[in-house]
Amino acid sequence: MRLRLLLTPPLPGALNMALDDALMARARRTGEVHLRSYAWERPTLSLGRHQKAAGLYDRVRLAERGIDVVRRPTGGRAILHWREVTYSVTAPIGVLAPPDAPLAAALGRINRVLVAALRALGVPAREATPAGRAPIPDGAPCFEVPTGGELVLDRPDGPRKLVGSAQWRDDGALLQHGSILLADDQSTVATLATRPLPPIPPPASLGEALGRVPSLDEVAAALEGAARALLASDASRLDGEALAEVGRDAEARAPHYADPGWTWRR
Repeated sequence: MRLRLLLTPPLPGALNMALDDALMARARRTGEVHLRSYAWERPTLSLGRHQKAAGLYDRVRLAERGIDVVRRPTGGRAILHWREVTYSVTAPIGVLAPPDAPLAAALGRINRVLVAALRALGVPAREATPAGRAPIPDGAPCFEVPTGGELVLDRPDGPRKLVGSAQWRDDGALLQHGSILLADDQSTVATLATRPLPPIPPPASLGEALGRVPSLDEVAAALEGAARALLASDASRLDGEALAEVGRDAEARAPHYADPGWTWRR
């Protein structure tokens, strides 16, 4: 496996999504697997690919609170990106799991990296046990309930979601990305709707589990160490020429993710 690692500075929401999209295209073209760790330039509400948002989220209230909005290429439900670390894995289909394997096979392999990274930080995360079908992509926040394949922390009142992830497959490649909470901002999502949404149980966070909030660099180093141990010991950083190429591709893709016609299409 040719595993390439990158840690990018905080970027606007549209450019973050465009960069993941560009890395997916590079994975398709080169056969590489990319693990990216990143943050967001401003608080940003990201919507799942098929989630209803038009008429549900209050665009005036979002603007007043300084919260940007972007729609992800992946599915799932709304996440507020701010006090969290986002990761993405892009790969050709068939590298992380056999081409005919179900989506859960690649998800499981990536989750083993995430679990190992979190445990290296001192956080005893585990994969959630499947319990029925995944929630429909309605207006409820992603961190409302853990679903099978997501990562949780066990608490006296039951498991609480720590990492929400989603995967998209297209034309021979996959993108999986997700949010690792540093602190709980997710209850804010319900207050951004045009109609009342039920409050969600507090999700888990690294800050709560560790008694301190780790930095982006610290979380990224743990992710990279786990990836080297479980995927490819000779992993290397994406070099300058490749980074420049991916950056140009991302800039070309960014207008799509900045387009209100895409963000509010549903």
